[in-house]
Amino acid sequence: MKRVVSFLVLLFVAQLSVADEPKQLLNVPYGTHPRQVLDFYQAKSDKPTPVVFYIHGGGWQGGDKKTNPKAYLDKGISVVAINYRYVKNGVEEKVEPPVKVSLHDAARALQFIRSKAAEWNLDKKRIGATGGSAGACSSLWLAFHDDLAEPKSDDPVARESSRLYCAAVNGAQVSLDPKELRQWMPNYGYGAHAFGLAGFQSLIDNREKVLPWIKEYSPIEHVSKDDPPIAMFYGGEVPVVGASPKDPTHSGIMGLKLAERLKALDIDVVLVHPGQPHPQYKSAADYLIDRLSN
Repeated sequence: MKRVVSFLVLLFVAQLSVADEPKQLLNVPYGTHPRQVLDFYQAKSDKPTPVVFYIHGGGWQGGDKKTNPKAYLDKGISVVAINYRYVKNGVEEKVEPPVKVSLHDAARALQFIRSKAAEWNLDKKRIGATGGSAGACSSLWLAFHDDLAEPKSDDPVARESSRLYCAAVNGAQVSLDPKELRQWMPNYGYGAHAFGLAGFQSLIDNREKVLPWIKEYSPIEHVSKDDPPIAMFYGGEVPVVGASPKDPTHSGIMGLKLAERLKALDIDVVLVHPGQPHPQYKSAADYLIDRLSN
């Protein structure tokens, strides 16, 4: 009899533990394409939680949403990590420019999360984006772009906002304009694939033709005084505008130029790079935890 009682007690405790565990939902579809899926890690809280919105890097050509959410969950912040269509998927679907599918998938995923706010116990206002390289560029594009919400849409997801509370990014590209980038760094050579072009010289040669696309998909082109606080983190060398860094694609030179634009509009910006540490924020995670917790 004692064994039976002990077993029942253990079973009850185990059931309580499972019931008490925060949600972890993997590969939740936010669209119909196989790459339009996200992972949701729910922070334990009796009130709606802020959200870190993670967009992986990989040049919009590779990469995956796999991430470790523990640092955020421990601070009561839920995490959503997304996959999105690659540029090659945009080419296959004849979308112009191909990068549109990657960036608009990020926006759609963000709107989808907001549509789940009540169900997932989320504070839909406090969502901060993060990512590295192309994921960082996508995060900044969302941060600066006008709201893509369609208030009169029949689709409840499309009615949600695509704006962010803040963003903290690593090694971000801030522009896709070859003329501007070569002025900042003479050895720059990344980004032609975003527009379906082969090689940076092709992007230079076709710049006038694709200029409307460049202006639409370059984060720096959308900066306005109503934009949210931003933090940018860069490695490599001390950034010097006009130099040719070893890794121009992820150079802090881009951070310097974007920070210059943001400061001119009194937008709160933190820029961390070699030679310019920050006393409080050592990483994007430090920044997001602080911003989203207050």
